[in-house]
Amino acid sequence: MPFQEINSKMIEATVQPGAKIFSQRGAMLAYKGDVSFTPNIQGGQGGLMSMIGRRVAGEATPLMTVEGSGTVLFGHGGHHIQVIGLSGDTLYVEADRLLAFDGTLQQGTMFMGSQGGVMGMVRGQVSGQGLFTTTLKGHGAVAVMAHGGVIEVPITPQRPVHVDPQAYVAHHGDVRNKLSTALGWRDMVGRGSGEAFQLELSGSGTVYVQASEEKL
Repeated sequence: MPFQEINSKMIEATVQPGAKIFSQRGAMLAYKGDVSFTPNIQGGQGGLMSMIGRRVAGEATPLMTVEGSGTVLFGHGGHHIQVIGLSGDTLYVEADRLLAFDGTLQQGTMFMGSQGGVMGMVRGQVSGQGLFTTTLKGHGAVAVMAHGGVIEVPITPQRPVHVDPQAYVAHHGDVRNKLSTALGWRDMVGRGSGEAFQLELSGSGTVYVQASEEKL
């Protein structure tokens, strides 16, 4: 894993010859060694079609390619950082939450509405997130940003997890999501709270939840 947590809001990445790290532009705080930073125009490991897909989806957060030999300190906006390790599975995360990730990971875009039809579209409206989300697949590490820290909540077939859509950060595993409500329509009349809606995640995996309902 190339990322080491320095504190809750800063990580150190080890850059090795022949390997790449992708980071959000403007996230570099300091570095040591012979390290280069170049704008990424190829859409990461997913290539040109991945980049085009993310632009169509509104998921085109500008990236930098980090190469060379040395160490780099990353952080952005004072946000809390969570490092997530992947072992061949897929991470689903909003693009603007990505701080940095291994260049070995395959990057793509998925239409969230396909997991819940019309309700998937409603999820985008309620949460303020796009209908598309970024996917990262393979073996490696991902550093994501959140407000107020992140907790990992396991998802099991016997016990689905319900999350406030605005507190959702990311998830991985064999997981399906849909928007649900615990309130009847009469109860919802006159209520402006986003807690009337919940993101229900079922299956087997992990969901990452931030300690805030504030977007980045």
